[in-house]
Amino acid sequence: MNPYETLDEIFFWSPAVAKKSMFDINRLWDPKFKIGPKMKVATYGSCFAQHIGRALAGRNFNWMIAEPAPQGLSKDNSKKFNYGIFSARTGNIYTTTLLAQWVSWATGDVSPPGEVWEKGGRYYDPFRPNIEPNGFESREEMKVSRSLAVEAFKKSILECDVLVFTMGLTESWFNAEGGYEYPMCPGTVAGEFDEKKHQFVNQDYTQIRKALVSCLRGIKKLNPKLKVLLTVSPVPLTATMSGKHVLVATMESKSILRAVAGSVASELRFVDYFPSYEIINSAPYKGAFFEPNMRSVNPVGVNHVMDQFFSCLQDKFPLKLPEKRIVDAGSDDAVCEEELLNAFQGGGK
Repeated sequence: MNPYETLDEIFFWSPAVAKKSMFDINRLWDPKFKIGPKMKVATYGSCFAQHIGRALAGRNFNWMIAEPAPQGLSKDNSKKFNYGIFSARTGNIYTTTLLAQWVSWATGDVSPPGEVWEKGGRYYDPFRPNIEPNGFESREEMKVSRSLAVEAFKKSILECDVLVFTMGLTESWFNAEGGYEYPMCPGTVAGEFDEKKHQFVNQDYTQIRKALVSCLRGIKKLNPKLKVLLTVSPVPLTATMSGKHVLVATMESKSILRAVAGSVASELRFVDYFPSYEIINSAPYKGAFFEPNMRSVNPVGVNHVMDQFFSCLQDKFPLKLPEKRIVDAGSDDAVCEEELLNAFQGGGK
């Protein structure tokens, strides 16, 4: 007799994976806590987080939008101006240190820097560079918009029942003088790159984990009822400054993020991890969930991930789920600022 003899089949590769169709591989997640249709869920992070928010809305769950579009703005223009992409109009939050930076602004512990980028007579927010497609008319308008986003972010953190954060990158850019972080390298979307001022940091496991644990514990103090669900974006890097081939850099980056997410979910009782990264990238799925560019996740992949999400929730916490609505989960809908780096291939040609 040995302990393996009493294990369920999901703990053995052959019956759980090899002998099944990839669409029949199940029970991939054992949720720590219930996420019910009436619970307020806030979503932030990398590009893939957008699919989670839309899927929640598509199932008639309570996806929290703390910064709604102005009344009368059309659906197309709402998307164009980045409303309803995340729970507040933050743009992509790719790193744990960026999340911590937004939390510090929301709590008032740190004031957002006064830096503004100008391009062609228009003004851009360095921390949400693509939030207004053609920039703002004035510095004042930009700063007011950022203040509204910070307040909405704070509202979502204070009022939500569940925060879903999708970890996306280890590579990051900082202002060496001010010590603050940008979501994009200055000079890509807007602004001017200064090699003396702008510092590239490929964050390691220790830095990422420390920022995430500190940030989540701080949020928990603000909102004691809060539960956190971490995911890792399955989307590869668009480009890398690591000096390594982009494929190798991608695997290293995602491996670090996955290790951090698992470690933090094991340590903190109010934090869980959902395996969207594994569902898209594991060998049994044979790359079938990627578009021909081998980067964007196709609608079949997105829907499969979210079907697993709701199925596992239902198995652990039997719920009377709302009727599923039809939601366009196409990969082309995702707003991903990092993809703008494609413009600089071959020197921007």
